[in-house]
Amino acid sequence: MSYTLYPVRKQRLQRSYLAVPGSNPTMIDRAIKSAADYVFLDCEDAVAPPDKEQARKNIIQALNDLDWKGAGKSVSVRINGLDTHYMYRDVVDIMEQAGSRLDTILIPKVGVPADVYMVECLMSQIEVAKSLPHRVGTEALIETPLGMANVEAIAAAPSRLESMHFGVADYAAFNKARTVVIGGLNPDYPGDQWHFALSRMTVSCRAYGLRPIDGPFGDFSDPDGYTAAAKRAAALGIEGKWAIHPSQIELANAVFSPLPAEVDKAHRIIAALKEAEAQGKGAASLDGKMIDAASEKMARNILIVADAIKAGAARGG
Repeated sequence: MSYTLYPVRKQRLQRSYLAVPGSNPTMIDRAIKSAADYVFLDCEDAVAPPDKEQARKNIIQALNDLDWKGAGKSVSVRINGLDTHYMYRDVVDIMEQAGSRLDTILIPKVGVPADVYMVECLMSQIEVAKSLPHRVGTEALIETPLGMANVEAIAAAPSRLESMHFGVADYAAFNKARTVVIGGLNPDYPGDQWHFALSRMTVSCRAYGLRPIDGPFGDFSDPDGYTAAAKRAAALGIEGKWAIHPSQIELANAVFSPLPAEVDKAHRIIAALKEAEAQGKGAASLDGKMIDAASEKMARNILIVADAIKAGAARGG
């Protein structure tokens, strides 16, 4: 093990990440009653340019008027891109008027570490000026070739970054991938064409203590396709997936929740290793298979998620 270690910056339950356009107050009201772990209120792609200002106002009102914590939800806002004239107003108005109610800001199309730095500079000044009670985190949406080329540098840069998300739609468009679907597989490709990008982002996140989250699956009439995509992501170590439709929330929660049998086995692994340690052994046998210190780490990963789910249920989530 290297002497250089980066602990998890912030542990949050994020199995399902529900996208809600800020221009639709009805959908916002429904989101807080949903089973989603995390909700992001969108100022960006889901909002047409003429509606940007009103969407921002709706989001501020929703953050202040709705009891997100009481509903067991974390809440984020996706601001507009740094290449637009909407971004600074999103950060200033939302942080000044509702920053005390916000968990994170999702920064779209992050290309270089300086993109995160700029947003966080504004956030830091507002937090001091307004004496906000807590530090709002940031999340980076990796959805461009530049962002993926710099994903390790973005993850490693000193920041309040908590998670990275893979934005498959824009990533496909910027790379000129031969597809017009969001998150689905191309039958002409021998496997999963998003595997490399997801794996690279996940490794960067795990190296520097961030949560890796998979992005959208556009065909909400295809629950089997969504579930398959979520399982592929989970196999890589990703913690959750976007839901662009309420029907996808339960699918994500199911895939990224450990099964009761997995939780039971995790407890048995830890118990068996404790018994082996008491006998002066570094490894043990369980169900006919060798287990060791690495097995304990994997088991504890499962139990961390299981405990977070229990805590969320206790809060009303």
